Amino acid sequence: MRLLACCYNDPEMQIDPDTVYPIRPDCRDDAPKTRFKPRPGLTLSPRRWKLLHNEEGCLDIAGMIKRVQRGGVHPTIKGEVWEFLLGCYDPKSTTEQRNQLRQQRRLEYEKLKTKCREMDTTVGSGRVITMPVITEDGQPIENPNSDGGTSVGSEQQTSGAPLPKEVIQWKLLLHQIGLDVNRTDRVLVYYESQENLARLWDILAVYSWIDKDIGYCQGMSDLCSPISIILEHEADAFWCFERLMRRVRGNFISTSTSIGVRAQLTTLSSIMKSVDPKLHEHLENLDGGEYLFAFRMLMVLFRREFSFVDTMYLWEVSCLDKISCFIVINVSNAYSPVVLEICVGLCMRHYCYNFKTLQLMWSMEYNPNLFSMLESDTGISRETTKDEGVLKQCGKFERKSLQAAKKDEIPLSIFVVASVLEARNKKLLVEAKGLDDVVKILNEITGSLDAKKACREALQIHEKYLNTVSFRFIHKS
Repeated sequence: MRLLACCYNDPEMQIDPDTVYPIRPDCRDDAPKTRFKPRPGLTLSPRRWKLLHNEEGCLDIAGMIKRVQRGGVHPTIKGEVWEFLLGCYDPKSTTEQRNQLRQQRRLEYEKLKTKCREMDTTVGSGRVITMPVITEDGQPIENPNSDGGTSVGSEQQTSGAPLPKEVIQWKLLLHQIGLDVNRTDRVLVYYESQENLARLWDILAVYSWIDKDIGYCQGMSDLCSPISIILEHEADAFWCFERLMRRVRGNFISTSTSIGVRAQLTTLSSIMKSVDPKLHEHLENLDGGEYLFAFRMLMVLFRREFSFVDTMYLWEVSCLDKISCFIVINVSNAYSPVVLEICVGLCMRHYCYNFKTLQLMWSMEYNPNLFSMLESDTGISRETTKDEGVLKQCGKFERKSLQAAKKDEIPLSIFVVASVLEARNKKLLVEAKGLDDVVKILNEITGSLDAKKACREALQIHEKYLNTVSFRFIHKS
């Protein structure tokens, strides 16, 4: 009893997350309200986090996952924990091994940033580009920035030589990154600092250089911002974001005939048809059967539907990669179209490695082999297993997927979206007479959603979906 009392009186657990990520005074009335609060005995606290490491620094990943799924992560240790949830480090690694790897990555990031700085001197300058710096044929635009600075690369400044095509493509993205950075999380006091804005811009600019197939797409700043804020060192934030993008970059792959999240939207449609055929039919009659209204939710993982703090809680607790669709189903009855869109995006991630994984719900979809899968450079995949030792280290959603031996991989994020829709089931059936009404109903729930409830309902939908699919399979056999 004394230990329990001590736990509940722990000053660390009485912290208000809104004081860690303060909202600008002029934005407090309009910003979504935060529901998440650290809970003694449930939330992963700094004290518990230390106890989960042995003398060499190896992490008890099963203990961490269990605690995170129950109550999220304490604000002061989110950065350290997220590096494990996103596969930056092997939980079996020692402190010394992680320090060595961290130093290697920091040096590698500095090399990448130096290369980008050679191509454009704004990188690392503390400034943000918001105007085009180059024409499509590679000619520099003088004084593109509002502060009168130029951003011509050093090589072009000295030689005047034509730029390679890949450099031109990269420089054409820089002002779009800047425009998005200036719009990202502007309600936070953190981004009143030009230094912090420039840091986010630098990370995205460097990433757009190394990922030449995708470069930069709108929505990436929303995913990168929380990571940039919670990780103190810029290089660490970059590699954590790079790991996240390995899982969700498929959402941003678009062609003239398709969008990256199309497959997830199709999956969402199938799930809704199975778990709520009446609502699905109603949406189809409204020409909403393709579920395009859920596009944004999946693309930015519910960043617009929840407060900044609650979004991070949702990501770490549920790893929305495969559960967000179910959440959307329950929330579409209570969530906005943005939330639905974010969930769908999660389900469409390029590296689906769990049947039940949500990109937003990293602990629920966690696989202990994530680090090695990412380091292999062969994509993310996972084999079904009955090994109890492995299963105990998996997140709740991933564990069920492995046990079910499912070959098809559905991100948890899709189930989250489904849960959003289910939450507004009655209202959608009665009041929605067209797609505009669907969007309006979903928008009404923006900022009023409960992340914990959305996750719980997403898991319930996932269970219902598995039972429905299994029943059909048995009868077909």
